[in-house]
Amino acid sequence: MSALEHLSSNSLRSTIEALLLVSSDPVPATDLSTLLGVSPGDVAEELSALAAEYADANRGIQLREVAGGWRLFTHPACHEAVEAYVLSWDTRKLSQAALETLAVIAYHQPVTREGVRAVRGVNSDGVISSLVEKGLVRELGRDANHGNAIIYGTTRAFLERFGLRSLRELPDLEQFAPDEESKRFIRERLSGRAINSTILDAADDIDEERELLDETDDADDAEDESRDD
Repeated sequence: MSALEHLSSNSLRSTIEALLLVSSDPVPATDLSTLLGVSPGDVAEELSALAAEYADANRGIQLREVAGGWRLFTHPACHEAVEAYVLSWDTRKLSQAALETLAVIAYHQPVTREGVRAVRGVNSDGVISSLVEKGLVRELGRDANHGNAIIYGTTRAFLERFGLRSLRELPDLEQFAPDEESKRFIRERLSGRAINSTILDAADDIDEERELLDETDDADDAEDESRDD
């Protein structure tokens, strides 16, 4: 790698471009610096110059910084053609249920399966498992306050797929609300109040069912005793 320390600007830029092309994940500038044996400042300068070069030439690809690294993307103007091509062989396209579940996890992480169900109103266990398999969602740990349930969050692959540098770049959902009531509903959902309320209601329902079962069992026992007498 010592020879690379004396590469000209154009050669260094070409080398960085080649490395980004063969990488399936965002590459941090520090990794490129270490690999090529050049200063982090030189790598950062070349990355910025390369990104500007693509933009100025209106190329079909762009260089963007996402998820803590740099990665090549197709130009938004080409997305329709790229999507048609990719979907012709991509069998892992997200369903509506998967998109809904992914949105709930993204905006309310860390969240349990029960928390997701509370928002969507339906059991999402199978969808969550599918998202984990696709690498968009991962297990973050256990929630000791809710029966040691698994808690979930999004992955770096999620950031990459949606072109986000971090979760702070998630759009504000309230801007899509048609009225104040809808905005209030969104705020409650994201604050967790509605989820916690739903979970508590479900717990109360379970307790009531248990009490009814216990009462039924007691009545049956009393009836059996009277028959024995």
